[in-house]
Amino acid sequence: MLTKFFKVAALSTALVFAPMVSASAQTTMKLATATINDVQHEWQKVFARELEARAPGAVKTEIYPASQLGAIPRMAEGVLLGTIEAFTTPTSFMTNVDPRFQAFDVPGLFKTPDDVKAAIHDPEYRQHMEEMFLDKGLRVIGAIYNSPTVVFTKKDVTTLEGLRGLKIRTFASPLQIKPMELLGATPLPLALTEVIPQLESGGLDGMLVGVPILTAFKYYDVGKNILDLRFAEIVSVTVVNEDWFQSQTDAVKTAIIEAGRAAETEVFPWGVANVEKTYKVWTDNGGKVNELSPAEQQTMNADFAKLAADLLAAEPEVKAEYDRMRTLVDAKGVK
Repeated sequence: MLTKFFKVAALSTALVFAPMVSASAQTTMKLATATINDVQHEWQKVFARELEARAPGAVKTEIYPASQLGAIPRMAEGVLLGTIEAFTTPTSFMTNVDPRFQAFDVPGLFKTPDDVKAAIHDPEYRQHMEEMFLDKGLRVIGAIYNSPTVVFTKKDVTTLEGLRGLKIRTFASPLQIKPMELLGATPLPLALTEVIPQLESGGLDGMLVGVPILTAFKYYDVGKNILDLRFAEIVSVTVVNEDWFQSQTDAVKTAIIEAGRAAETEVFPWGVANVEKTYKVWTDNGGKVNELSPAEQQTMNADFAKLAADLLAAEPEVKAEYDRMRTLVDAKGVK
């Protein structure tokens, strides 16, 4: 009788605590980004849905757009330290972590969204990309086409000469900083949260940016002018802390990888359409889009290509990544 009593008691205890064990097994995954209502934010939403479908109840995803978890440098630091599980950002803002992130910024490498797709969604390169920063403690779980690069300015600029002397916020990559220096502008790498106050106070005259950011944060209330340089297409990545990733079960790790790739595939056409839509939103709100003359565009492209070649020659690891993507773009991109 006593033995039977202990068996019943043990079973009762197991039943009582079983839900608690299951609940405690759930892990939290914070997804941070500086932007909102753009392709980075959309990727996070789709990823969360896809992950839940693959690993129901295993991971609680929490999405923090618009720099809710801090300025860009703090979020980058957070994912390296593991206080933030995942961070979605243009590759340019990770160049201080690993110079190979610069390869995605080389002027002229990507001229269209399909050029980006040809490289970062190539199965072999995508696998390589996922693992290429593991030595820094980061895994790429999302590779995302973002938008073309334009210059927003408070004053109306219609030529490259008009940029001379202007203070332009850039991303942190040398391959954004050096082109602006070549044009005679003063590049200032700043977090997105700092830009509008600096524009309003006169500390900045403009910024390198994608149009979806300008419309999401209503920059048309600050200035009306875009010079549509389009010398590069912005690529974003979602990086996850590798120690956190490795702490998950094999099933959850597989689900994260599969969900990331499913999300980037789904949001690619969304991102392309969103860029087109945001150009219209810009002009509908009184914004103006200036383009260079064909001759000036050709001159700028040639000057930027020479600059990029010189910079790449000094960075063999970056050049190796560039060459690998260049081959894919030439073979599979838009001719």
